[in-house]
Amino acid sequence: MEQVLFYARLDQVSNDFMIRKINLEETIRNVLARNKKMMIHNGMKVEIKNIELSAYTDEKWLEFILNQIIINTIQYRKEKSPEIVIELEEMKENVKLSIKDNGIGIKKSEIDRIFDKGFTGTNGRNQKKSTGIGLYLCKRLCEELGMIIEAQSKENEYTNIIITIPRTKKINE
Repeated sequence: MEQVLFYARLDQVSNDFMIRKINLEETIRNVLARNKKMMIHNGMKVEIKNIELSAYTDEKWLEFILNQIIINTIQYRKEKSPEIVIELEEMKENVKLSIKDNGIGIKKSEIDRIFDKGFTGTNGRNQKKSTGIGLYLCKRLCEELGMIIEAQSKENEYTNIIITIPRTKKINE
């Protein structure tokens, strides 16, 4: 339901942006708390590293993006010992936020399409819960917010979603 509401607002989303310096640790912990029951139910281990950084973005929309990614890590987890590692890396002009899981991964032939509108891929078809909208929304929101989202994956081993977030506020905002 949340995806549908955000999708409906996508063309006017920039009207709702409040770009400011945010505490990324707080944002990450909010998303983890929101998904805590589902992660516990699925036996997921979460490791967080070096998340005491700040960056300039819209906190509400970043939480939406992170929530979509965390839901995917839960949905496409391995049955045995599933885990997520969330880590920040401080760069000169950006912060790289990495969310890496040890889940079922994405086929090499499909990785370049996961952010396409409506793309569900082999895993989405097998799960029968995929809409092909979640990662598309993440990509569009990242573009609108001046962030970059990318994915790395190896089938049956891991998926790593990396979001590059500006460390400073742009002058024209």
